Amino acid sequence: MTLRWEAFLDHVQDRGEYDTRDEADRTARVVLALLGAHVIGSERAELAARLPETYALILLNPLRAAEPLTPERFVRATAAWIEGASQATALWDVGAVLSVVADAAGDELTDRLLLQLPPGYDTLFGRPQPDPPPT
Repeated sequence: MTLRWEAFLDHVQDRGEYDTRDEADRTARVVLALLGAHVIGSERAELAARLPETYALILLNPLRAAEPLTPERFVRATAAWIEGASQATALWDVGAVLSVVADAAGDELTDRLLLQLPPGYDTLFGRPQPDPPPT
């Protein structure tokens, strides 16, 4: 089921504790543009189908990534694109948006998206995986 634009932004604004819907919207656009450069194929299309059209188009028409960004570099890239952001605030921003994305995607699609991304993105999506048992 596709989230309505207002509902998606309300969730992002609430989780990110943004003062305005505009601030939540700017953050969502940056994070989804960066995410779109890192997920491919049917998973990207399925995720887009579950997002409001405005954000689906951003996800489907991303910048091209030369290489997958580690979670740390993803946060740094987000900080670079959001005016006045620090790495700490960008980490908060990424978590606010990606946790709403994970809720919209559902567990099964989120798991498939995480398989495309470098290790550590599970935490950014608000879905930390348990450490594997020692061998």
